[in-house]
Amino acid sequence: MSSLLERPSTPSGSDPRVRQRSNTRKFLIRPEVGSLVGAILVFAFFLALAPPLRSAASIATVLYASSTVGIMAVAVALLMIGGEYDLSAGVAVTTASLTAAIISFQLSLNVWVGVAVALAVALGIGWLNGFLLVRTKLPSFLVTLSTFLMLQGLNLAVTKLFTGGVATQDISNMSGFAQARSIFASELTLGSVNLKITVLWWLLFVAIATFVLLRTTVGNWIFASGGNALGALAVGVPVRQTKIGLFMFVGFCAWFTGMHLLFSFNTVQSGEGVGNEFLYIIAAVIGGCLLTGGYGSAVGSAIGAFIFGVTTQGIVYADWNPDWFKFFLGATLLLATLVNTWVRNQAARR
Repeated sequence: MSSLLERPSTPSGSDPRVRQRSNTRKFLIRPEVGSLVGAILVFAFFLALAPPLRSAASIATVLYASSTVGIMAVAVALLMIGGEYDLSAGVAVTTASLTAAIISFQLSLNVWVGVAVALAVALGIGWLNGFLLVRTKLPSFLVTLSTFLMLQGLNLAVTKLFTGGVATQDISNMSGFAQARSIFASELTLGSVNLKITVLWWLLFVAIATFVLLRTTVGNWIFASGGNALGALAVGVPVRQTKIGLFMFVGFCAWFTGMHLLFSFNTVQSGEGVGNEFLYIIAAVIGGCLLTGGYGSAVGSAIGAFIFGVTTQGIVYADWNPDWFKFFLGATLLLATLVNTWVRNQAARR
């Protein structure tokens, strides 16, 4: 009888209530959870106030605006997870597009030659930033601020030197333009909606970055380098190479974004890109990246970029004064950071 009255022991790990709490906690501590909640609220807010936003064509426009920031935000997010910043990212985009346009036009070459040279230049800028960082031990803020100022001056000076103005010549009639445009700046027709190809590239970059972060050794190196660089070095993580690689990935995305800029408008203004680096950082921070490094996700950066796209287009569709955009963006950044912190703290107490 006594054996019948005894309650069978159950391992704590097999208790469904324990598993439920564990799964809930795992979900809540994800870097992108707070930004996901924010994105839903912002999207619902503008859907209610801006009826034109409810059409499929408007959603496609929002996604396009998100992708132009989101491609760079993916690379910046990975760099921030690795514990560094890149203030030259915005003007590096312009440098890449100017290089491709000037090389192709001035030398009368196929535009793909200019595209290839621009890729080498963009990767070189990223390598230089990373190399200076690891060799000088200076903060990335100072290193990339210096690069930002140099590139800003070079963009203007070199463009004036070769073109006599502040913009490059139209390259739409040059050999290879149509093929390059189809890759970097074409549109896909889905029913009655035209979707920019950059949206698909953006989603692909997010997927690849997510896989690298969560399923590869390189991802572990990135988190370790940003979380505790000295500790990571002590256990054999190639911190210096990892950081240089992250800066070069920012350079690669700057090249890709620059090619989209060039082949969308056929010409490039030398003063473009200034200030965009903050948009990339804002998207990454809204998406859950910590300013101290070691925490964040590529998916979160995509959500942060989507919030940016919804905000920029939502203000237009709501017929608001666009002067309010920066205020709304700043408020969104502050609110998203607070929500991310609160969600993470709540999850830690479970």
